[in-house]
Amino acid sequence: MMTAPIPENEAQRLQALRELLILDSPPEERFDRIVQFAAEEFGVPIALLSLVDTNRQWFKARFGLSVCETGRDVSFCGHAIHAPEVMVVSDATEDPRFADNPMVTGPPHIRFYAGAPLEIRPGVRLGTLCLIDRRRRTLDEADLAILMSLRDLAVAELMGQSLEQA
Repeated sequence: MMTAPIPENEAQRLQALRELLILDSPPEERFDRIVQFAAEEFGVPIALLSLVDTNRQWFKARFGLSVCETGRDVSFCGHAIHAPEVMVVSDATEDPRFADNPMVTGPPHIRFYAGAPLEIRPGVRLGTLCLIDRRRRTLDEADLAILMSLRDLAVAELMGQSLEQA
C-alpha cells in the first residue's frame, strides 16, 4: 500500500478546510442529498463527501457506509486531492497504490473508486465527492461530466457554508 504524499500546499489547504468550520459538524440534508443522488445515479453501494484532514478523512455526507471517518493513510481521497481531475481506479486489486490496502482486502472491499476533487480555489483541494463499488467498473465521458457537475454542486454548498458563517 502506498500512502498518499502530502500536497505541497498542505498548510494552506488545511487552513482553508478549518475556515469552513465544517469538520465534525452534524449531517446536513443538502450534502446528504448529493451523495444519495450520486449513489443512485451511478448504481454504486457507497458515495461519500470526504474531507481530508491532517490524519483522517472525515465524511461530511455518506451513503452506504456506517463509519464517519477513516485514517488518511488508507484513504483513496488522499491520493485524489493531488490533481484537479477525477481520479478513477477501475480495479483497486490491480493498482499498486491500493492492492494491499485494508479497505480493499477487507471491508468495505473496494474495487472501484472515482473521486472528484473539491477544489475551492485553484490548487486548493479539500477532499472529494467519491463513488465506491465492490466490483470492477469504469466511467465514460458522460459519467465523468455528471460526477463533475455533482462535485461542482457540493463545492458551491461548501462555499455557501463558509459565507454563512463568516
